[in-house]
Amino acid sequence: MSFIETIKEKAKKNIKTIVLPEGSDIRTLKAASIVLHEEYANLIILGDKNKIAEMASENNLDISKATIINPKESEKYETYVQKFYELRKEKGMTIEKAKELIKDETYFGMMMVKNGDSDGLVSGACHSTSDTLRPALQILKTAPGTKLVSAFFVMVVPNCEYGENGIFVFSDSGLNEYPDADALSEIAISSANSFKQLVGAEPKVAMLSYSTYGSAHSPLTDKVVEATAILKEKAPDLICDGELQLDAAIIPEIAASKAPGSPVQGKANTLIFPDLDAGNIGYKLVQRLAKAEAYGPLCQGIAKPVNDLSRGCSAEDIAGVIAITAVQAQAQQ
Repeated sequence: MSFIETIKEKAKKNIKTIVLPEGSDIRTLKAASIVLHEEYANLIILGDKNKIAEMASENNLDISKATIINPKESEKYETYVQKFYELRKEKGMTIEKAKELIKDETYFGMMMVKNGDSDGLVSGACHSTSDTLRPALQILKTAPGTKLVSAFFVMVVPNCEYGENGIFVFSDSGLNEYPDADALSEIAISSANSFKQLVGAEPKVAMLSYSTYGSAHSPLTDKVVEATAILKEKAPDLICDGELQLDAAIIPEIAASKAPGSPVQGKANTLIFPDLDAGNIGYKLVQRLAKAEAYGPLCQGIAKPVNDLSRGCSAEDIAGVIAITAVQAQAQQ
């Protein structure tokens, strides 16, 4: 069974409700039809009811089991406005501004999650990452004990002997541009937890660099060395190592040569990139050249499950992220 099929089966064991703010995007509706047909989540779709119905009809999509809500017409609108105002009034929020923002589907959807009317949210097919994460951080905030929010991809590489049967977590590949050493350690801890939660196997974390064990020296490599030391202090039971070049991280024979004695032993499945340039380029290379499935950018560190999407995503990608979000919601229950 493939990674995403396994996730869907997990989602079916305890059905969660996921809200989709992008009801005006046909990919969202196609994804909804997949999810509802396979019955692994309940769905709330936000947007103009007539337009959504028309788009579904024109494309022969059955989304009849979804709940469709226009925020402007919802009986919860005034309640959400008041709650949002209370949350943000110390930051200068006014009732008038709150009324305007809660008309926005993403803000309305976040308030649904905050209020317990939905278990998670998936957005980003036609919105930027900041458009998704800004309301998430304003309304849901960070999870207890988490210093920062980061983004990762689950990469499923076909016919691959490396990682966990070709499955990897790549992080941070979507959010933090220039994390310092402490931030890298936090990203690594969150990513290891995400790998364990979604893949169900033991995470083996590689702190990536263009250098292995001091083969080069610069402020760039020094940051990764420091991050690794901080990580080992914070999470002494975690299998991790750095600084490692990619080949020394995932190929045992090269690890034996370049990094003898490494606890990862060339079997890393959770790859921590030194900055967003490397992480974003890395995931896209693997996705396009190795024809890997790329699920994300998934978010970690938010108090409730919220996941972003690449604007180049397909309906199938969205359906997969909905399944992942449902499993994350199960874990948070």
